[in-house]
Parts: sequence; C-alpha cells; structure tokens
Amino acid sequence: MELNVELPQQTLAREFEMSGVGLHGGVLTAVRVKPAYVGEGRYFVRVDLPNSPHIPARVDAVNQTTLSTELAAEDARVRTVEHLLAALAGMGVDNARIEINGAELPLLDGSAKLWAEAIATAGIVQATGEQNPTPNPSPRAERGVSEAVENNNNRPAMPLGGYLEIKEPIWVYQGDAFVAALPAPATRFTYGIDFDLPAIGNQWHSWTPSTESFESAIAPARTFGLAHQIDQLRASGLIKGGSLDNALVCDANGWLNPPLRFANEPARHKLLDLIGDLSLLGRFPQAHFLAYKASHSLHIQLAQKIQALNNDQ
Repeated sequence: MELNVELPQQTLAREFEMSGVGLHGGVLTAVRVKPAYVGEGRYFVRVDLPNSPHIPARVDAVNQTTLSTELAAEDARVRTVEHLLAALAGMGVDNARIEINGAELPLLDGSAKLWAEAIATAGIVQATGEQNPTPNPSPRAERGVSEAVENNNNRPAMPLGGYLEIKEPIWVYQGDAFVAALPAPATRFTYGIDFDLPAIGNQWHSWTPSTESFESAIAPARTFGLAHQIDQLRASGLIKGGSLDNALVCDANGWLNPPLRFANEPARHKLLDLIGDLSLLGRFPQAHFLAYKASHSLHIQLAQKIQALNNDQ
C-alpha cells in the first residue's frame, strides 16, 4: 500500500435531526447531525450523559458486533451506527458531529434511505478549519441535491482512495464466509449471500461508487430477518424494536411484508452494512471489497487489518 494524494474534506452545509426507535433496545432516540471542522472526522456525542462524552467513528472504538456495530469511548456506548455512517460516507461527508440522546441509533425504515435524503437536503460543502456557515444553504441544498454529487467538477461523492492503495490481497474468513480487499483500479464493493429460504436464496450485488449513486442504488435497501429466528433473538434481548415497518421478514413461504425495493434487496443491504463498517477507516482505500456470507464481525476484522497495515507505514 502507498499513500495517495489527499482529497479535499467535506461536511454538511447545515444540521438536520431525525428520531425513531432503535432496532435492538426498542427505545426512542433523537439524533442531530451537524457540520464539523476539517480533520474532526465523523463522531458521536452522547448529549444525555454527564459531560457529553465523544465517541469517534473509528475502528479503534468498536466495542462489539452482535447483529450490529457498537462503538464505545469514555464509558459511553452507541449502537447500530452502520446505517447512518454508510449514508454519511456514501454521500461524501468526511466530517460530522452526531449528537444522540441515547445508546442506539434509530432504525427508521430499516435502510439508509431517510438518512441519505436528509444529508442531500442539508447539502454538502467543503470543510474548513473554521465553523462552516450553515444559515444560508446553497440553492442545490434547498433543492435537496448534494453539491458533491451534482457538481462533476468536484470530487466524487464518496471519499475514495483518500490515503491507502491496496497492493496485496487482504482477507479474513470464518468457515465459508469471508471478506477481502483486493487491488483494483477503482473502488468497488461486491457482496454475496446464500440462504436456504427460497425467497432469498443466493444473491449478489456489485456497486461502483464512481458510476452509480449511493442514494439510489444502496441507501434504500432495508435490513431483513428470518421469521423462525425472531423469538430466539428477542429472548436474547435483541431486536426489541424490530417490526414489519422497519425490516423485511422472510419465512419458508416468502416475504411477510412485500414488495421489495430491489429484486436483490437483502444482498444490497449487506453491502450497505459493509460500507458503514469500513467507513470506520475514515477514508475508503482504493480496492475491490468482496464479501460472501460475512458479518459485522468479519467486516470489522478486515478494517482492523487494513488499519494495522497503514500504521506500519
């Protein structure tokens, strides 16, 4: 791997707020996403706790990965961060202050669609070392269109190849499940899943950020679950906030709450999760990220390997 030319950093033109129930805790929380300075990165602030502790959206802050990704710092935790982080990274927001009044991000409709729409409406601007002006967003932001996406003379929407180039394959695996970063001329994500249920079966999706927008191709893909696992997961204290309104549910006879937004919506959602987890690197290396039947745990293990190689340079 070698260092690439650093691209200009971006942030929001103005703040926005969303609220909803968390997937696992089932608790209502409110999130306010604000512009941030150059170099601050994406980070969470637990405004409900004394001294409002900060939790960086970085690999080093990962606390656990059971059916979601949880970050922790200063005895504070924040869970199910992957959808919002995928939306911020996928839309090109390098720096953002994310204030939350609870321990879990809202699931919203189970996808990153509402997050991406809110980011586009807020607008995206080049970050500076001073507070970014937010009262008067640009005409593009008023129309709900990301400046970074609309202006072809600007950098790509997604923060691509910011600091690393993958020179040799890097991978982690468990059984037949794996996730890898392969040398490639452009950043690309490919994900495969395989379930015994006929409605899901074997699915793949491949996405290249430079040719297809995150907002239309990946963000709308919703989380999904298997009906026969629901009671066991709830007995374990998980998915308390899950419902047919915020997750696709499948059994042996098919989907309980169709229609799907894409024929391969489950594979696209797994790709969304991968983007959110790898965003903890700060910038995406130039590589082809390839995953099959992977998990948040394997995603994070790959990110840790990439970060370790970067630290060795």
